[in-house]
Amino acid sequence: MDSAELIKKVRKIEIRTKRLSQQLFSGQYHSAFKGRGMAFSEVREYQFGDEVRSIDWNVTARFDHPYVKVFEEERELTVMLLIDVSASNLFGTRKQFKVDLISELAAVLSFSAINNNDKVGVIFFSNEIEKFIPPKKGKSHILCIIRELINYEPMAKQTDIGMALRYLTDAVKKRCTVFLISDFVSHDFGQPLRIAANKHDIVALQIHDAGEEYLPDVGLMQLYDAESEKYCMIDTSSKKVRQHHHDWWQQCRRTNLELFRHAGVDVANLYTDRDYVPALTELFLRRSN
Repeated sequence: MDSAELIKKVRKIEIRTKRLSQQLFSGQYHSAFKGRGMAFSEVREYQFGDEVRSIDWNVTARFDHPYVKVFEEERELTVMLLIDVSASNLFGTRKQFKVDLISELAAVLSFSAINNNDKVGVIFFSNEIEKFIPPKKGKSHILCIIRELINYEPMAKQTDIGMALRYLTDAVKKRCTVFLISDFVSHDFGQPLRIAANKHDIVALQIHDAGEEYLPDVGLMQLYDAESEKYCMIDTSSKKVRQHHHDWWQQCRRTNLELFRHAGVDVANLYTDRDYVPALTELFLRRSN
């Protein structure tokens, strides 16, 4: 993509997503995500009724009298976008490719965050950590993130969500709100998800395309797996084959939802051929109740 085309595409996404974040998500975003972290403020002498777990044992030992840590809600959050850039997102059979929807979601969430005076950082991942952009504030920073998303060429093609979550846990020390954006075509990420969710406030945005759920009845079809770079031939005229594929897809979705539930992670399912605004609005309202 040449620079003129890139600038045009960035500008188009900026105009649409900035308007959406201002008109639709400002209130919901604030109530859903603001002030969920707790920051250390001071220590004071222990009072009857204070929780034992809040005692600062170092200060207590120094003064030979119990002291407790006092925390206050953070008024400024750090938002991390953990974005899947693997090859499976280069797929779309309806309105757009999954990667296009991911770019727009990242933009609208970023603008919602900076409208709230929050910092935004990004981790691009495949089956490797592709790029880490440290959290910062400001419109120029958000536009830099959007340009990277549109123009970035991943080094690897496959997906390893568990690896990405382990990197997040190690690299980001301060509690933050994390939007994990992926189609979740990955395995064995349940334990890293639970560990990361104990440290951060994680929200899963699961990207779907209708063509993944149902195979068309068009006879022999050659399929290409963009992540493994392998081809296979299937007979879609067979009702049994089509049903087997649909059952497999539904089982994958149920498995992921169960992983999210066990980890205490909120999730929204978003489709390439549907408006994502109602799904995000519903997610934000659900979290703010």
